[in-house]
Amino acid sequence: MPTSQPVLSVVVPMYDEEEVLPIFFERMHPLLDGLGIAYEVLVVDDGSRDKTAALVTDATADWPQLRLVRLLRNSGHQAALSAGFRRGRGEYLVTIDADLQDPPEVIADLLATARDKDVDVVYGVRSDRSSDSWPKRTTARMYYRLMCRLVGKEIPFDAGDFRLVSRRVVDAVNGLPEDGRVFRLVIPWLGFPSAEVAYVRAERAAGVTKYNWSKMFRLAFDSVTAFSAAPLRLATWLGLLGGLLSSGVVVAALIIKLAGRSIPGWTSTVLAVGVIGAIQLLCLGLLGEYVARLFQSSQRRPQFLVGYDSLEDPGHHSYAEAIEAQETDQR
Repeated sequence: MPTSQPVLSVVVPMYDEEEVLPIFFERMHPLLDGLGIAYEVLVVDDGSRDKTAALVTDATADWPQLRLVRLLRNSGHQAALSAGFRRGRGEYLVTIDADLQDPPEVIADLLATARDKDVDVVYGVRSDRSSDSWPKRTTARMYYRLMCRLVGKEIPFDAGDFRLVSRRVVDAVNGLPEDGRVFRLVIPWLGFPSAEVAYVRAERAAGVTKYNWSKMFRLAFDSVTAFSAAPLRLATWLGLLGGLLSSGVVVAALIIKLAGRSIPGWTSTVLAVGVIGAIQLLCLGLLGEYVARLFQSSQRRPQFLVGYDSLEDPGHHSYAEAIEAQETDQR
């Protein structure tokens, strides 16, 4: 593993990607060599259960710029990106997924744009998402519209986690005290000069996506609660609405009573109790989410733990040997 300071760090979070790795290596290796600059490819293995870590470690024999950072447990995509930001050494840092839906060939355009326009951030913006399913495209549009409304117009539309940032941005992100950061919101929020490069999103090269609907929903919810107090204000407005509805029911009941048309009030009672109860439970749930984030923040637990870094332990030629050495040290 080269010890010189690289110009470019390519951070690739991976989780159970053994099927796509041969294709990934075949496309990425000659492409980065052709840039004519010092670089490193920092693979962050997010606690994979398959042979991802072993295959990456074996590939370092023929690719000295390849580096493996393995987390002790599965910590999530954003945590893996955080580990890459902490460990990346380059003057510029690119984040890209291993599934090759974001073409590695665009990295050269990202780097050239950053240098030509003298900007600190270059977003890869998806100009064509026809390779994605209709539900995914629809939910993505809803997500970006919501984020633009809540966070601000500076959020680039249809820009995921494929981007290039300068060392200034990396240092600024690493200096933030918050845990559980969402990079596609944090980086635009910092306000560094930026540009965009459009590209066509491709189909996954091999394997299946590990980012299921529950993870996408969690990302959307974390994005909202981490960057906006709008849900709390929604709870306030719902409380006011519930109060108005209750007042309306009371006024209607009094009018009926005074008109001598009082009827058994079972239906209206159940309706009123149901509406108010639902609003109260929703408000409590929203408040609970924010309290949970405060509780997690107060615990100060690390977002991720690194179990192995090939840069720090270059003498082992296989991941199995590295693990065996760690266990021996622990004894």
